[in-house]
Amino acid sequence: MSSPVMDFQVVVLAGGASKNLVPIVSKEVPKPLLPVANRPVLSYVLELLESNNLKDLIVAVEGKEAALAVGGWISSVYVDRLHVEVAAVPEDVGTAGALRSIVHHLTADDILVVSGDLVCDVPPGAVAAAHRRHDAVVTSLLCSTPTSGVSETGSSGGKDKAKKPKRCNIIGLDPTRQFLLYVATGSEVEKDVRVQKGILRAVGQMEIRADLMDAHLYAFKRSVLQEVLDQKENFQSIKKDLLPYLVRSQLRSELSSNGAAHAEETWNEKLTSQNNQSFFSQHLANATKQSFHELYASGLNGSAPAPASRTHKCCVYIAENSKYCARLNSLQAFNDINRDVIGEASHLSGYSFSVHNNIIDPSAELGLKTTVGPQCMLGEGSQLGDKCSVKRSVIGRHCRIGSNVKIVNSVVMNHATIGDGSSVQGSVICSNVQLQERVILKDCMVGAGYVVTAGNEIKGESLARKEKS
Repeated sequence: MSSPVMDFQVVVLAGGASKNLVPIVSKEVPKPLLPVANRPVLSYVLELLESNNLKDLIVAVEGKEAALAVGGWISSVYVDRLHVEVAAVPEDVGTAGALRSIVHHLTADDILVVSGDLVCDVPPGAVAAAHRRHDAVVTSLLCSTPTSGVSETGSSGGKDKAKKPKRCNIIGLDPTRQFLLYVATGSEVEKDVRVQKGILRAVGQMEIRADLMDAHLYAFKRSVLQEVLDQKENFQSIKKDLLPYLVRSQLRSELSSNGAAHAEETWNEKLTSQNNQSFFSQHLANATKQSFHELYASGLNGSAPAPASRTHKCCVYIAENSKYCARLNSLQAFNDINRDVIGEASHLSGYSFSVHNNIIDPSAELGLKTTVGPQCMLGEGSQLGDKCSVKRSVIGRHCRIGSNVKIVNSVVMNHATIGDGSSVQGSVICSNVQLQERVILKDCMVGAGYVVTAGNEIKGESLARKEKS
């Protein structure tokens, strides 16, 4: 990797007790330590950074207890490999709030901010290089929106997906696809799309995309990042507050101009879904494939060129379609990513697969007539009884699984016990769970230490012990 990347400081926003991951996240297992193919999800980001020679990291974790657990794990695994400072940040302050609480400890000119739940193979160095090349205030990594995989049985939370429509991101790019001109996230898209006329006048053409996902990997100019976070104390989310603000203020001379908000109101044009297509496609007769900032520098519509100081650049780096990119930010995503990392994205797992295209630890024991199919993983010290069948599933360490047990499209974490004659499909079984004999689970989430009594048949439920307060 080229050396300029080295002087980026890296902040990993690793989260903590994420509410939308209950019951698989708990006090014992904070989000960064959730297992993906039997290793903490945070390890995927750390190793991606390490392979790009980005080794000076601050890892921000919500809550002191979670920060201690994550810090302990990092120092045991990465002791001679990375220089990591773990910072406990307040809970429920959002990504921008977490960044705000550490931004004054940062010293480098450019900062790379990456979500700790990102599992991807796009080199962060490429994003950093694009950022430097354009002298941008922010450069955002965009990837193809992952198609949420429904398993062959149609399970893995199928009924949830029918209920809620996919949240959509609308992204506006200049004709050269280097600059980010417009951004709106799911909740706003359902209302109206608003675009500044000034930007449309400037670009002449804007490409509107709804098929790209914000991967939550950003390069920022530190001075601007600090200034905005200090001024805008109400900003909670990088994606919903900070990024749209920087994108909107691209045409203004300074971020802190007092008339800023007023100017913006008058530029907004309300667009309903019927007339937006025609509005976006209005373009200057001579619109060439010039970039937005070239057009702006040469003067809009023949007007005098704008002084260079009047613009700051918001850029994008768009990953190739062949790249894998997903975020573990929902229960569905937890299942999907676990399946992908031992399946189509197995190069990310860090393991070598057997000739049967699976990973069975040499210390695991399999009973007679027990089959472990391709795209499966079986952790160290786990035992399966006779006549078991495991398909497209990850089984953790030191699990005790009886005879005649079927496990399909599921994740079973460490030290779980599954009794004879049980069937587990499209489910997540957390650590130390006990399923007694003949339990049938379909599309369930079972929190750590829970006991399901013999003969129970449960579908589509989330089961967890009451947390002791």
